[in-house]
Amino acid sequence: MSAISIGQAIVLGAVEGVTEFLPVSSTGHLKIVEGLMGIPVDDDAVIGFSAVIQVGAIAAVLVYFSKDIARIVSAWARGLRDREERYHHDYKFAWWVIFATIPIVLVGLAAKPLIKGPLASLWVVAGSLIVGSGVMWWADRTGRHKRGEDDTSFKDAMLVGGSQILALLFPGFSRSGATMSTALMLDLDRVAATRLSFFLGIPALTGAGLYELKDALGTGAGAAPLAVGTLVSFVVAYASIAWLLKFVAKHTFNAFVIYRIVVGVLLFGLLGTGVLHS
Repeated sequence: MSAISIGQAIVLGAVEGVTEFLPVSSTGHLKIVEGLMGIPVDDDAVIGFSAVIQVGAIAAVLVYFSKDIARIVSAWARGLRDREERYHHDYKFAWWVIFATIPIVLVGLAAKPLIKGPLASLWVVAGSLIVGSGVMWWADRTGRHKRGEDDTSFKDAMLVGGSQILALLFPGFSRSGATMSTALMLDLDRVAATRLSFFLGIPALTGAGLYELKDALGTGAGAAPLAVGTLVSFVVAYASIAWLLKFVAKHTFNAFVIYRIVVGVLLFGLLGTGVLHS
C-alpha cells in the first residue's frame, strides 16, 4: 500500500505549489501538514515523495520562464562554438548557474544521513522559520535594491547559490528565503533577487527530485499519488510564481517575515503541547 493516499497527495501538492517559491519554506510547510495529517515526516517514502513533487513546481518555472531559459541556453550553446559569443551575459549566466549548483549537490550528498535524520525534525523547522525571518527582515531593510538582473555577477551567483545549503540543512529556513535574502544583501532589487532565486533553483530542485524518484517509488510512496501530487504542484506553482513577481515589484518582504514568525511560534506551541510530534 502507498504511504500517502491520493487525497493526501492533492493536499501536499497544493502546499508544495504554493510555498516552493514563496520565501516561507516549502519543506517546512510540507512537514507541518504531514504532521497534522498523521504522516511520519521522517519516513523514507514521505521524504522521497516531498522531493519528487518539487519537480511539478520546477516544471512550472520552466514553462513560465521558457522564453528566458531558451534565450540563455541558446547563448550558452553559441558560446561553446564561437569565442565572441562568450562575452554575452546570458552565456556567462548559464555557466554561473551550473557552478552555483555544485555546492548544494556536494553538501546534499555528504549530509544525506543528517538531512533525512535529525535535521528532519519539526523542532528544527520551527526554529529555522523564525531565524530565517530575522535574516530576511535584515536583508530587505539594509539592502539598497539598486542592482538589476543584468548587473548580476559570478560572485552574486555563487553566494546566492551557496545559500541554498542553509535550507537544505535547516528545513524551515526556506531555499527561496535564503537565496532572496542573500541577493538583497548584495544590493539586488527585489524582482532581480526573486528571478535569480528561480533560475538557481531549477537544477538543484530538479536534480533532487530525480535523485529521490527511485527511492520514493521503492519505499512505498506509490506511483499514482506521486503523479497526482506532482500535477497539482505544477498548476498551483505556476499561479504562485505569477503572483509573487507582481507582489515583490511593489511590496517589501515584511508580510512574509511576519507570516513566518507566526507559523514558527504556532509550530513551537503545537510541538510543546503534544498536538504534533517532531
